[in-house]
Amino acid sequence: MRLTGTVSSGLGRAHIFMAQPHYQEQFKHLLGGTAWPGTLNLTIQGQDLINYIALRKKSGIDTLDASDEDRSAASSLDVSMYDAHRVRGFLRDGVSFGGATAFLAVLEHDGDTVECAMLIPDLTRHTDVVEVIACAFLRERLSLEDEHIIQIVVK
Repeated sequence: MRLTGTVSSGLGRAHIFMAQPHYQEQFKHLLGGTAWPGTLNLTIQGQDLINYIALRKKSGIDTLDASDEDRSAASSLDVSMYDAHRVRGFLRDGVSFGGATAFLAVLEHDGDTVECAMLIPDLTRHTDVVEVIACAFLRERLSLEDEHIIQIVVK
């Protein structure tokens, strides 16, 4: 599955979650190394959004925030060939850090590629935003700025 998205700035809070040792241990197994403490956000639309909704549904994420038409179209897609990797949440000092589902992927931009994972948090406000994690600082590694168009290929 190939998704095309537009690089967009997030809320700047991902580093709080990404830096947690509990998550980092799981990311090491997933990515083969320590994840950069942040995410790259890609805004998607059209058929790419429908494909993403299908992956969200596979992850067990409520898709009621999507349109009935998009949910219906996503339900007809077969995403069984994509492995969903569970990222377990945890409780620390009375604060709950939620779980997520990750799909291994490759980012492509201007002929360059980077191994990564698409992260779908159990709790998120985003419907049309894909969060990408990698061992590298993706904005720097791929010389990305907001509004750049980039592709992510789910493995």
